[in-house]
Amino acid sequence: MRTTLPSTSLRTALLSLCALALVVVNAQADVAGAASPGPATSVTSGTPLTTVAATSKAAALPPTPGNFTGYGFDQCLAPSQKTMDAWLDRSPYLAVGIYVSGDSRACRKQPNLTRTWVRTQLQRGWKLLPITLGPQASCQPRFPRYDDDYKISAAPGSGSYPKARSMGRSWGSRSAKDATALGIPPRSTLWYDLEAFDNGNTHCRRSALAFLSEWVRVVKEAGFATGVYSSASSGIKALDELRASRSATSYHLPDHIWMARWDGVANTSSSYVSESGWNPRRRVKQYQGGHDETYGGVRINIDTNYLDLGKGLTAKSESRCGGVGIDFSSYGSLKAARAGYTPSRGRVNALQCILKARGYYKASINGRYNRTLIAGIRRWKTDRGHSASDNWSRGDWAALLSTGATPVLKNGSSDAWAPYVRRVQRAINAAEVGLTSNMDGTFGIETTRLVKRYQKQSRLPQSGIVDARTWARLQAGGV
Repeated sequence: MRTTLPSTSLRTALLSLCALALVVVNAQADVAGAASPGPATSVTSGTPLTTVAATSKAAALPPTPGNFTGYGFDQCLAPSQKTMDAWLDRSPYLAVGIYVSGDSRACRKQPNLTRTWVRTQLQRGWKLLPITLGPQASCQPRFPRYDDDYKISAAPGSGSYPKARSMGRSWGSRSAKDATALGIPPRSTLWYDLEAFDNGNTHCRRSALAFLSEWVRVVKEAGFATGVYSSASSGIKALDELRASRSATSYHLPDHIWMARWDGVANTSSSYVSESGWNPRRRVKQYQGGHDETYGGVRINIDTNYLDLGKGLTAKSESRCGGVGIDFSSYGSLKAARAGYTPSRGRVNALQCILKARGYYKASINGRYNRTLIAGIRRWKTDRGHSASDNWSRGDWAALLSTGATPVLKNGSSDAWAPYVRRVQRAINAAEVGLTSNMDGTFGIETTRLVKRYQKQSRLPQSGIVDARTWARLQAGGV
């Protein structure tokens, strides 16, 4: 993992605190009007923020990165809030590695990295990977970096490398303490960065594994999950060989691995690690080393990663109006029954359900396109400055289905963001840019493809990210 210092602009602490203050006390209702469990919306930018309870107590943050499949980046210095906001809006990344602990880091000073910074990123949807870069393997030629830095002791002692284990315990305690001080939520995964070393050096390898074993044990006892970052051909290979060996029971293995394998392939595979190791969904792969990328006019030098952790992309099931279905591969248009035409009962039920949740329909859900429903339709259209006609179009569907808060959504958005993802999936289906029955609340490859197709149809930048402009187009009924 790189430790070069990037040149990025810094936002003052005052602006960061102001951004936190701009939260909506109660999130807007989701597509069917129920209170949403996900993030609220910034008054100024539409950036997702966790709803703040009436008591003003901060909402509990979920473990990070938790369940996630998608792209991430890492760099030595925690980026400024301006950079994080720009990259949330424009980059394909939703995870970021940050150096929270360790005397061997090049970026010992972290002017941006505070409890406020951590909470803000988690509230806005970022997945954080907190990294410790402490003592390195005894045969690592680039360390120690500083006069007060040191390596892992390779003294074998009785064969169990007691000095290395003692160092591992000390650094496990320090990693957990530093993460807690920054507000990293319990059960989050803390990562130890063990840079590449000579895997053929027996004492160097065994002492490093002894150190990691105790680091893992202490960090887990402190209530965190554990992960190790290293070169696929050295540290990760050594861990995998240990896992498969008879002596594995004498070591504490990490919950996850993060392998550096710069082959340019965004997956979690490597010939240095058997497929049975840390599978399924317990791997991260750094597939490209240091390079510049620019999003939202902000350029930084990063490594790129692909993550597949936990349960991947998940979303809780939902039910509306006692089980009324509101998911369709095509929503079409509706109008009152007449000779040769009968409106779809299922779609009328869905329209009545959603309008009822919004307060525009107060009768029973009966599948009839009657005067009561038409009156509600006319009121809904009038309130939005639309022409108050009796008919219901594809554009009306898109506007209604997307109504509500507008957090930034992209590949990897799921869990608490699921209600917002479903709104996008339904609204895009209403626009009929690529019919699908998949409205599961997870933002993966297929949803990214459909968002890009919708953006192309709407003459918007084809980023695959549901940003403020994409939300505005959907909520205006653009089809």
